[in-house]
Amino acid sequence: MSALLKTRTTAATEWRALGTTVRLVVTDPALLDSCNLLLARHLAEVDAACSRFRADSELAALDETAGRPVRVSPLLAEALAVALGAAEATDGAVDPTVGSAMDAIGYDRDFTLVQEDDRPVRLTVKRAPGWRTVTLDRATGTVTVPAGVRLDLGATAKAWAADKAAAMLAEASGCGVLVSLGGDTAVAGEPPADGWQIRVQDVTGSVGETPAQGPYAMVGLHSGGLATSGTAARNWRRSGHDLHHIVDPRTGLPVRSPWRTVSVAATTCADANAATTAALVKGAGAERWLTRMGLPARLVSQEGLVMRTPGWPTNPRGVTGPHRESAA
Repeated sequence: MSALLKTRTTAATEWRALGTTVRLVVTDPALLDSCNLLLARHLAEVDAACSRFRADSELAALDETAGRPVRVSPLLAEALAVALGAAEATDGAVDPTVGSAMDAIGYDRDFTLVQEDDRPVRLTVKRAPGWRTVTLDRATGTVTVPAGVRLDLGATAKAWAADKAAAMLAEASGCGVLVSLGGDTAVAGEPPADGWQIRVQDVTGSVGETPAQGPYAMVGLHSGGLATSGTAARNWRRSGHDLHHIVDPRTGLPVRSPWRTVSVAATTCADANAATTAALVKGAGAERWLTRMGLPARLVSQEGLVMRTPGWPTNPRGVTGPHRESAA
């Protein structure tokens, strides 16, 4: 995941929403509070539209539509468009129709509750229905979800929300803005002189503490987005099985990947996060796929070996803090 290092010219705040840690950093300290209020309102709207864990969300309401086209809000329509676009771009490795599979492995509530749950699970190989079964008509603002198909926007919604928030806040405030949602990081506006200094690591941690184990690296981000996905952060044990939240649409089960962490920089955080999730699903072919897509990436194997694709910044200008690439 990632942690933003503090600089003298920024102000930051941190809290929780969407089941994860929210971090907002601005280059004008006087505007932090007003930006944070706008961010909180935005994330509340995203949660009401896109949450799989709220019975009153717009997304949950699609479970009962039985294949009928229904009108959705512009916000949910945009979130669905991003999810379906990610599915197409990743050849289905990222697929929003894995909702039922996520429920089946026990990830059917906020993650803090998943870890405390002791209900038994039965792991069954079952291919996801497939993103092509969902029809989104942006002209009419309607979506059609077949009966029995449950959507999950976990692979795209937080990153997309970070993109929207960063752009909105930068335009409203006129200053540089960084928004991180569980390590999915988007920046907009004028960055600090040396860029936003971000530490990439296996698990999202405190800004002031370097990780106790595992390789980590520094990145100087000036625009766009940076995302990290991995199997080390959101995992739990149930019925004797070690489980995590990255599901392979081909099997409906947690992916078994040679990579424990994948980080990608892209023009948007949504694109970066879709690529990191896809890389975990694609497994051994991920490095070649990322290179072919022209995406700068850093992949960490289960053994702690670090591999990078062309363009990944290994020693960003202006970093004075710790910089290490080593095996766990």
